[in-house]
Amino acid sequence: MTLMSVRDAHLIYPARGSGLFRSGRVYALTGAELDIAPGETVGVVGESGCGKSTLARVLVGVARPNSGSVRFRGEDVWAMPARRRRRVIGTGIGMIFQDPATALNRRLPVRRVLRDPLDVHRRGTPAWREERVRELMSLVGLPPHLADALPGQLSGGQRQRVAIARALALEPDLVVADEPTSALDVSVRAQILNLLLDLKERLGLALVFVSHDIQTVRRMSDRVVTMYLGRIVEEAPAAEVTAHARHPYTRALFSATPGLLDPIEPIPLAGPVPSASAPPSGCPFRTRCWKAQADCAASMPGFTGEAGEHRFRCHHPVDPAETTRQLVRQAVTAQERS
Repeated sequence: MTLMSVRDAHLIYPARGSGLFRSGRVYALTGAELDIAPGETVGVVGESGCGKSTLARVLVGVARPNSGSVRFRGEDVWAMPARRRRRVIGTGIGMIFQDPATALNRRLPVRRVLRDPLDVHRRGTPAWREERVRELMSLVGLPPHLADALPGQLSGGQRQRVAIARALALEPDLVVADEPTSALDVSVRAQILNLLLDLKERLGLALVFVSHDIQTVRRMSDRVVTMYLGRIVEEAPAAEVTAHARHPYTRALFSATPGLLDPIEPIPLAGPVPSASAPPSGCPFRTRCWKAQADCAASMPGFTGEAGEHRFRCHHPVDPAETTRQLVRQAVTAQERS
């Protein structure tokens, strides 16, 4: 059973500064396909600007794809009337934002912040809503006396706990967490991650976890999705992604994280990330890939493998038997030849 499904989603923004006499487009998402099962945790990794947050906005119904479909519980999200879409998405999907300091209204006390979703969707009686606020605070480990505190009076970890409680207020089936620990001190991150893992198990939530921290994604997730320049290039079970990644970009990305692969230097990538306004033809990673050949420029390959299993998009994938040390030598040789 699939809780949420994205099919061939494309999202294109006008380039900054474009207008009557200057045109330009930013290809934020290109042909994205993703299925999320009930209770599953999907981790999304990639460099800055690869489309992770754009995908998150599509999942929560904030950004409408220019083409493609987004289905939640079997229904096309953008075929619904606007009022019904707000109700279905608002009650069925929760969002945890990157920075709790800006995600919470600094003028509202914690009690009002947590009551707000209940008031908007008219859940229960006023007395029931107050009781629900107390339940939510207990659920995320916040003491009752903080109910009247303003966000500015809380620590970073406490603010993020409030943000998590707000995301859970309406008992959603899916929670999308966009870099939920990047704005927190290292000492607090483990507490928030353990809280998310505990809540996922206790409440049976499906979770999409977006992060730059590859080790955290691997630990939190059942399945890891790698994105590059607005495209999903590989999906793999979390237990397999480090040792059995097939796409060269995934392999290079994980090799750059200390302690995940062989304890040697990361696989070098030549050149900068291409612009999303003028992506390369064919496979967008070919301009930095040591395995690139002529067919990589001609077309973007389709997925090899089945949805929900290990699959990737690459004309010349990495052989699982190749060690990171061998791949480093190949990449260095390719750079010397160029």
